[in-house]
Amino acid sequence: MGTATAGRNSRATAWHNWAGTVTATPARVVTPASVGELQEAVRRAAEDGLKVKAVGTGHSFTAAAATDGVLVRPQALAGIREIDRAAGTVTVAAGTVLKDLNTALAREGLSLTNMGDIMEQTVSGATSTGTHGTGRDSASIAAQIRGLDLVTADGRLLTCSEKENPDVFAAARIGIGALGIVTAITFAVEPVFFLTAREEPMGFDRVTAEFEQHFAENEHFEFYWFPHTGNCNTKRNNRSQGPAAPPGAVSAWVEDELLSNGVFQAVNSLGRAVPATIPSIARIASRALSARTYTDIPYKVFTSPRRVRFVEMEYALPREQVVEALRELKSMVDRSGLRISFPVEVRTAPADDIALSTASGRETAYIAVHMYKGTPYQAYFTAAERIFTAHGGRPHWGKVHTRDAGYFAGVYPRFGEFTALRDRLDPDRLFGNDYLRRVLGE
Repeated sequence: MGTATAGRNSRATAWHNWAGTVTATPARVVTPASVGELQEAVRRAAEDGLKVKAVGTGHSFTAAAATDGVLVRPQALAGIREIDRAAGTVTVAAGTVLKDLNTALAREGLSLTNMGDIMEQTVSGATSTGTHGTGRDSASIAAQIRGLDLVTADGRLLTCSEKENPDVFAAARIGIGALGIVTAITFAVEPVFFLTAREEPMGFDRVTAEFEQHFAENEHFEFYWFPHTGNCNTKRNNRSQGPAAPPGAVSAWVEDELLSNGVFQAVNSLGRAVPATIPSIARIASRALSARTYTDIPYKVFTSPRRVRFVEMEYALPREQVVEALRELKSMVDRSGLRISFPVEVRTAPADDIALSTASGRETAYIAVHMYKGTPYQAYFTAAERIFTAHGGRPHWGKVHTRDAGYFAGVYPRFGEFTALRDRLDPDRLFGNDYLRRVLGE
């Protein structure tokens, strides 16, 4: 009996995302062991009148993958299929987790050019929602795609690239699961290289005044502002000759535990229980930072473990408007009675050519706001979203937002191109759900 068959008969169990903000109870769950089994599962769902959604590791904060129909778990479709050193590409199955891809590439002396700050997601989940890091010249993970395979609503397997089905390729690199189920992705890769990271505390007024200078002078610039303080932490990553010189034990502990995990968890739990303590904690935490410099291969510099659970909203703004929007955000927090225990993250991306990319057609900067899991976030996010949308912001497809198709038609010049392609590939909305109905329309 094939895995898909076993999956068809599996008892429906509730699924929830990483943050615990979305739950769904699918009619059945399938775990296809081959592309053929996945195609069969899609055809059978259509026959049974059930919707189909693929889910990765659930790191989206939206209900993009939620369904009461057939939930496809692609984790068995994993691993590197082919490395083409002459073309500078690697082809991987869609259920491959980014961590496994990064470590496998490093063993082969290869690397992605840029990546986000965590690597727990599957490659298909991360790219479908537009996951990105920060970069002056290098863009999101999806922008590094050179080809992909897609199972469409009629069970066909479409191979897409700039040469083959280019209209689908132009959109499906960030498809939010609306066009079909991605089964394999070909990424551009390059010989592994070293990055030297310089982390340095800096005042809010200085970092915002000098933002364009820092952006211009560094391949990868980002910073975090600690609400209720005038303090930021900046991070500049640039290529270097090496050799590897990872962070020392003490500075690694400060970054990994104080700011990201164990101690940070305890601090957030205290803040949730006694919100009045948050401003004092923020001042102490932001002052605990000191400058440090370290060098390593890309994934060890770009990414770090994140064990503290949170809820996140992130908006992409025209880069020239990000400083003004951030100052408005700080002013709003300072005036309000809000108590925010998570830093606000600012990153950048160059313009790209993907229809629904948050950086589509424009130089972009991102502002991400977070709240500790279990803390009421609506008031903060609503106020932040009002600021971001006033600047023509585009929300991250996998993070909390309240925008709908009417709004997106105004901020994405190629929105109609995407929805027309969806009408052609999935006229009966086999891959639809409530979230896609809201963001893409009927």
